[in-house]
Amino acid sequence: MTKTQRTREICALAPIVPVLVVDDAEHARPLAEALVAGGLPALEVTLRTPAALDVIREMAQVTGGVVGAGTLVTPEDVRAAKEAGAQFGVSPGATDALIAACEAEGLPLLPGAATASEAMRLLEQGYDMLKFFPAEASGGAPALKAIGAPLPQITFCPTGGVSPANAKDYLSLSNVVCAGGSWVAPKQMVLDGDWAGIEALAREAAKLAD
Repeated sequence: MTKTQRTREICALAPIVPVLVVDDAEHARPLAEALVAGGLPALEVTLRTPAALDVIREMAQVTGGVVGAGTLVTPEDVRAAKEAGAQFGVSPGATDALIAACEAEGLPLLPGAATASEAMRLLEQGYDMLKFFPAEASGGAPALKAIGAPLPQITFCPTGGVSPANAKDYLSLSNVVCAGGSWVAPKQMVLDGDWAGIEALAREAAKLAD
């Protein structure tokens, strides 16, 4: 079993992993319920707001959801995320300290890479399911396809600039398992409590791999 087998299983649950920036823990549970009902069970809660850990705690209780912590940067982030109930972690890049912390905590990690060298370094450490970040700024689907040619043993979850307009370009690549996207939970819809609208966006996103 590779170090990323569990991460790959989570990534394979749906074509899109919602990347969530949530300011109010009150929104956590209904937001998670709407996304799961729409067919997107793997949820990445970014540690970019003071409420993030409370959001993870709330979402971890939603049936059918698999909640992860995004924007893991330090070992402290890893420990706090695991304690809050995160079932996987996502990082914009990767450091030895971060990887060691995830392994010590038993937290499956989706580490970020934007270049062939970064991807090869992670592969050397046993990670063959990576986040391609920032996807669009790093050359988009053509760049990811090019990286995949000499490194077919590595699969990716492109994140950063992925939208309904370009998601299929990524998802059609043989080395892409899923993509991360924030458009399925627009800030205004969350603030308005438009859970039906978010469920509808999730339903559309869940069909992108068809």
